[in-house]
Amino acid sequence: MNGAILILSSSNKIPLIEVLRETVPQMKLIGGDVSSEVLSQYFVDEFWKMPYLQNMECEDFILYCKQQNIRYVIPTREGELEHFARWKPLLNQEGIQIMISPLEGILYTSDKILFAQKLIANGYPAISTSHTFNDLHTECFVIKERFGAGSKNLYIKVMSKDLETFSKKLIDPIFQPYIEGTEYSVDVYVMQNGRAKGAVVRERIFVVNGESQITEIAKKPRLEILAMQVAETLNLSGHIMFQIIEDLEGNPHIIECNARFGGASTLSVKAGLDSFNWFIKEADGGSLENLSFDPVQRPLKQIRYAKDLIL
Repeated sequence: MNGAILILSSSNKIPLIEVLRETVPQMKLIGGDVSSEVLSQYFVDEFWKMPYLQNMECEDFILYCKQQNIRYVIPTREGELEHFARWKPLLNQEGIQIMISPLEGILYTSDKILFAQKLIANGYPAISTSHTFNDLHTECFVIKERFGAGSKNLYIKVMSKDLETFSKKLIDPIFQPYIEGTEYSVDVYVMQNGRAKGAVVRERIFVVNGESQITEIAKKPRLEILAMQVAETLNLSGHIMFQIIEDLEGNPHIIECNARFGGASTLSVKAGLDSFNWFIKEADGGSLENLSFDPVQRPLKQIRYAKDLIL
């Protein structure tokens, strides 16, 4: 294990950087972001103020990685996944491994209509998703953008009379029925051979702007199995995160999938989902088949809070 790790869109993702420090303490961490004002620059070994993706060729990215001895790349933002999925074959040829799914899987997860259609066609309990609210037989709706992270421009518990007002605020709005229940995040690691290594379920107890501020490990074997099966069906790989609601009758409804490491996914690493070590081991040509997945059995709760760093 040698070479540096590049964290894309490092932004203010300090918990992710810290868990990487604990997981692979011997490796150099480089943060990359288009802004020079991000907090992450104070927590990495080196910082790269990156050009915008539309202004950068794959050859330029490869050149930087080689100059910095970067062998592993970790995307963290929804908007960069399709871009780097297209570059993945070229990066791999140059000995640069990136923790990202094949392009086909990224296209399914980034389009919420396509995602729901694919899952329903395969018999999975995906939440009904439509371009128009007339297709949904409910009085209370969720409105969100068709593409991108679901927490951006998200409106919940919208009544029929207000649908037109809220939908005009979005670029490409889609509609889902509002379902009363408990919301879970399920982190899954899928090996390069397409098989899921393991899953950890987190209950989202307190959410702000789509990010879990308080989350705790939940024992939900049914949701673990469901998420692993869906990840394999969609041909995903690396660290994946699903959002699932369990309604008041205990029925699961798959809302969406983020094909990347999530904001509160650090708790799943603490719970035994060793995604970063597994990714690096596979990137170096190793196999995970004989490695056991032993999730932590004791209760774990994560509270995300602001903290000062004095330099």
